[in-house]
Amino acid sequence: MLATAWTLPNAVTLVRFLGVPLFVWFIVTNQYGPAVLTLVLVGSTDWVDGYLARRFNQVSSVGQWLDPVADRTALIIVAITFVVDGVAPAWLVWSIVIPDAILITNALILFGSRLRLRVSVVGKIRTALLLLGSPLLLLHRVPGYDDPWLLAVAHALLIAGCVGHLIAFYGYFTAAHRLHRAERAAGRPLTQPAAETAREG
Repeated sequence: MLATAWTLPNAVTLVRFLGVPLFVWFIVTNQYGPAVLTLVLVGSTDWVDGYLARRFNQVSSVGQWLDPVADRTALIIVAITFVVDGVAPAWLVWSIVIPDAILITNALILFGSRLRLRVSVVGKIRTALLLLGSPLLLLHRVPGYDDPWLLAVAHALLIAGCVGHLIAFYGYFTAAHRLHRAERAAGRPLTQPAAETAREG
């Protein structure tokens, strides 16, 4: 594992960070077409950085926490922007923000800043569903793309993504408590795979 932060995958992850405020600006200025394209770019980087890390053996300790932070930041800000602009209902924000807030609080109480849970299969599917459904939902605001079926597909993907988010939340929450019990039994911090966030796309 690389100790340096200066890797190509991390640069792609930073593009995801930079794309989020650009997306918000497009929404605020009612430029929905460019906002959709920006959202697609932001979503695609979630796959690209993971692929590059594996392909070129550039998995880094920085990337292991930067990638999930970028994912969470993008999902939360996009959801809030959607609700404020009237693109999506408020439940989209609450179903994402509340579980994440509980997870962060729980991790800080149990481990301080040490905990890094491995990304689960459900978590990866959840992220993919939300990143697919979000641009489709926004595309419905673009002239010429206001077909009812498009809106229905977007809602179906987002609902499935939110359900997946709750399932992933339960998995991460219970994994954190299992790790905490194991650490108490061992009398020392553990660095087993469950405590690490793998960059798996």
